[in-house]
Amino acid sequence: MAELTERPFPPGDYPLIVVGSGPGGLQVSSALRGHGIDHAVLSADMQPAGMFRRWPFFQRLLSWTKPFAPVARGTRPYERYDWNSLIPETDEHRAVMVGLMDGTSYFPSRPEMQAGLEAFVSRTGLRVRFGCRWTGTRRLDDGRFELQTSDGTYTAGTLVFAVGVAEPWRPTSPGMELAAHYADTRPVEQYADRRIFIIGKQNSGFELASGMLPWAKRIVIASPSPAKLSVNTHSLVGIRARYVQPYEDHVLGGGVAILDAAIERIERGDADGAPFRVVTRRSLDSVEMVFDADDVIAATGFVAPLLDLPDLGVATFGQSRLPAQTPYWESATVPGIFFAGTIGQGSAGLKKHGIPSNSGAVQGARYNARVLARHIATTRFARADERPAVARDQVVDFVLDELTLGPELWHQRAYLARVLSLDPTEGIRDDGIVPLAWFVDAGGPDAIAATLETDGTGAVYPVVYLRRDGTVTEHPIEAHPLLDYRTASARSDLAGILAPMLGRA
Repeated sequence: MAELTERPFPPGDYPLIVVGSGPGGLQVSSALRGHGIDHAVLSADMQPAGMFRRWPFFQRLLSWTKPFAPVARGTRPYERYDWNSLIPETDEHRAVMVGLMDGTSYFPSRPEMQAGLEAFVSRTGLRVRFGCRWTGTRRLDDGRFELQTSDGTYTAGTLVFAVGVAEPWRPTSPGMELAAHYADTRPVEQYADRRIFIIGKQNSGFELASGMLPWAKRIVIASPSPAKLSVNTHSLVGIRARYVQPYEDHVLGGGVAILDAAIERIERGDADGAPFRVVTRRSLDSVEMVFDADDVIAATGFVAPLLDLPDLGVATFGQSRLPAQTPYWESATVPGIFFAGTIGQGSAGLKKHGIPSNSGAVQGARYNARVLARHIATTRFARADERPAVARDQVVDFVLDELTLGPELWHQRAYLARVLSLDPTEGIRDDGIVPLAWFVDAGGPDAIAATLETDGTGAVYPVVYLRRDGTVTEHPIEAHPLLDYRTASARSDLAGILAPMLGRA
């Protein structure tokens, strides 16, 4: 572990600084190094893994790593089945997570995820200055940025913040200060034979309820809106199937109540009774309901810890105070400040059919970080952008292979796309993975963008976007039950869609 405790990057001037050593910070640092961009990485934590050293409380993650898959382990297509490994710049360090899991579940435990991130740092030789807390930011007269830290002052022309969405947030209902936050949850055995009131019906609330089922006397889970299950939304939005046991206990009368109600206030209880009283108002009919509780826990989410970035002009939005971002994860209001990791949710994408990206999870954010690093390298450091040529008669096969095997498209549906540009002089070039929103809105030369989409019915189907003479059109291809788009039917459909474009190439 010696390499994890070294303290490189002393205070000074750097071309670029990354703040954070969670998955987002580590992934963008690895990708920047692959592009030859000199940079420093600073982290308030003493070791990599960030939030995975603390959460989730009940150990198992919601993202899987499957030891056995229809494709070879350690290959790029295997990333579709390994949601937790970071992506190295060389093949020898792929699929780190699967070798560290004990085989009892394909959902890694929190310690296994922590070990996976530590192993990625160690094996790839990434350098981080740990124990260096970012404390403030200001803009210099020359347009560069100054970071104040617990170790001293840093300056850089480009900043990447990968600080997560990890600052606890509570609603403003009266008495909410009496509730513990999810982040303050005690060891589960301390809730034995107690009445628990959980505020919030997202994954964190149901995670707590699931973990407390063997211990609590009664559990009430409440928020104004009904809970949504991810199996119904056909996305990662909603309660994951692993946490539905409280639903069954609720339906069968097993001591769990799931309530659609606003929290009016929390009060101290009577001296001889329960410590707390939670006053609620039912969403259906506005009837007041009062619950006695031994413990009240606010599973109400987190906000982005941006410190003084809003004072610098970084615009934010929503309850989570996410920074407003361009499709390439740059602050929409302060050029030169970028975001990586979970905080990249601030770049919403097209949200086709209302379905958001997976940018809040490792399997989505890792690809965003790689696309971001390439964008920074080419636009801010003038690095040459590799754009391999693709033969005209290979385009259909190339696109169908990407639609079937490309992990970026599978994990970031309708958010990231594989793009081929067509130029009368250069011919057909592979422009790599780009944000779909950028392709649709930015304009440019004739090009083909391939992505995968889902409309909420459960079907996953390819969509090809054509940019021709400045106009973008979209062309869906029929879904396949085995999710393999290298069929004769798909080949015929795609060839017909691309014929007008390829005739110009």
